[in-house]
Amino acid sequence: MRRLFWILFTTTGLGLALSGCAELAYYRQAAAGQWALLHARRSVAEALADPVTTPELRRRLQTARALRAFASAELALPDNGSYQDYADLQRPYVVKNVFAAPELSLEPRRWCFPAVGCLSYRGYFDAEAAQRLADRLRADGDDVHVADIPAYSTLGWFDDPLLNTFIHWPTGRLAELMFHELAHQRLYIADDTAFNEAFATAVGRLGAERWLARQGAAREREEYETDYRRREDFLRLVTATREQLAAVYASMRGDVEKRAEKRRILAELRDRHDQLKRDWGGYGGYDHWFEQDLNNAKLAGISTYHRLVPAFLALYEREGRDFPAFYRAAEVIGQLPPPEREARLRALSSVSASIAAHRGGTSRE
Repeated sequence: MRRLFWILFTTTGLGLALSGCAELAYYRQAAAGQWALLHARRSVAEALADPVTTPELRRRLQTARALRAFASAELALPDNGSYQDYADLQRPYVVKNVFAAPELSLEPRRWCFPAVGCLSYRGYFDAEAAQRLADRLRADGDDVHVADIPAYSTLGWFDDPLLNTFIHWPTGRLAELMFHELAHQRLYIADDTAFNEAFATAVGRLGAERWLARQGAAREREEYETDYRRREDFLRLVTATREQLAAVYASMRGDVEKRAEKRRILAELRDRHDQLKRDWGGYGGYDHWFEQDLNNAKLAGISTYHRLVPAFLALYEREGRDFPAFYRAAEVIGQLPPPEREARLRALSSVSASIAAHRGGTSRE
């Protein structure tokens, strides 16, 4: 407990010292939100023993407990107190992240923080504060997206609990999320959101596939494979749209013409999603994503999490599908100067497609 108060005090104090009084409210809400989250938790063992715990929640907690043991024993992820507790926050998200980008650019705005460096989003426990920032950015002319975030990593500063915001997800997605967040504790490079999120996304996918291959039921594997294919379809669609927009923004056209092209391309994106839904048999899991904040900020956020994932999948294959070796190789790349790091990852990405074709499926076991 003493360590907890010291960290919160230091974070708030650093925020004040580095950024002035205007930032004090931000760091206060961050400290208060983290404290409330930790205060709401109780051990998984206690939740399982509680007679008021519903049978469904009890099953999900038991699955999460097995996934947590698997993460350390089979994936070489940190063996600590994270995901040994459970907290019900009484809301469907844990934080709200604000993404922003200029009206005619896909380059996201960045915010810098003590200890973690610069990020391409700004996170809030306080939903009203997040909305106020979003409103200010929109008033200044930016494209803005406010995302409901179901989980995040404290990078090992705290023991992150299981949350009601994701505990009921299908087993494959639950595994992905837990392994993703634990991966941030295993490797985190300051000031490189794209590297960190792609690395963790790759670990999440690879770990989920290994779990399902070894311990998943046939129904769970089929469910995950269907979901995976849909996500790949979605990412290809969004990536193609980003490339179209990037070409328009980089052209010599005037701003009026660029805005018109932007509207046309985004309208076409919605139409192509409608076609995907028909191909998916009417599945509407992405409807909400397409209905709100369809703009540069949202597209930039998708790119941040997924652009470099193929590079890490190729690195995993190169290291013989051995997780400790994969982590060591990723760490070596992470320590390179940023331009060399980017070049190395681009080179790995160039061989990823041929590896995927050779494997002929989603299982990497």
